[in-house]
Amino acid sequence: MTTDNIELLAAYFTIAGDIYPLGPTEISPFPFRDRVEAAARAGYRGIGLHHADTMHTASQIGLPEMRRILDANGIKYVELEFLLNWFEEGERRRESDKMRSDIFSVAAALGLRMIKVGPGFHEPEANIPKMRDAFAQLCREAAEHGTGIMLEIMPWSNVRTVETERAIVEGAAQPNGGILADVWHFARGGIDYNDVAQIPLQYLAGVELDDAAEQVVGSLWEDTIHHRRLCGEGNLNPPAFIEAAQAAGYRGYYGVEILSEEHRKLPLEEMARRSFETTMEQFKKLAPQSGEGWAGKS
Repeated sequence: MTTDNIELLAAYFTIAGDIYPLGPTEISPFPFRDRVEAAARAGYRGIGLHHADTMHTASQIGLPEMRRILDANGIKYVELEFLLNWFEEGERRRESDKMRSDIFSVAAALGLRMIKVGPGFHEPEANIPKMRDAFAQLCREAAEHGTGIMLEIMPWSNVRTVETERAIVEGAAQPNGGILADVWHFARGGIDYNDVAQIPLQYLAGVELDDAAEQVVGSLWEDTIHHRRLCGEGNLNPPAFIEAAQAAGYRGYYGVEILSEEHRKLPLEEMARRSFETTMEQFKKLAPQSGEGWAGKS
């Protein structure tokens, strides 16, 4: 299969350097310009941002300069992570709303295509009506800032099945709201890849690729932030996941999310190049496809 029409986005932690989610800092040691330029040289057409790092960078060089750097390097797709507790109440919601305001304040200036939001980690089961209504409101607010919202399935959360996520997202029925499907979360959650093909195309907002060992290393949390592998260097079978997404009609860009103790210690250029090249290799194993999905539309 030719890879000419495949576009990849480097998720934030894939090229952020020696940091990890909820670590001592989530601000990259590499300057924003260096990361964007390294991603572009590797072949990426998209880049992922992070709330803390974005607000820090904006305070240093300003949003207009950040946008200029993105445009100068041909970056078409920009995502920002990771909003939590958007459906909660009390102090958790107040903290979430502060982050929400920050993210919306930079959305238009940076041309955010998508905001990644997480499920709940404080209760075993999802209150679907509550989350559905909160997701709908979040999407409506995001639309005012020209961006979309995608909710991610996570196996240790209250949204750990495609059925639960579809009930929230499809129930909200917002044109800019959708599902983010990551092969790691599906594999570690025991979700059949074919379940991706059952997601209505209008709600399949994003697909992320990575790999991992056959067995979980440590806890699920430790495995996801420290032990992911480059595509093709583990046992998750990324081509099968791609085929399931394509069976749903998905033709958008693909995120590449590598969170790994080994990978994040590499030089920046090598992180970008290796993550891009190993992911592209997965598409060469597929038969040609055609069509277009929501996230691939200009």
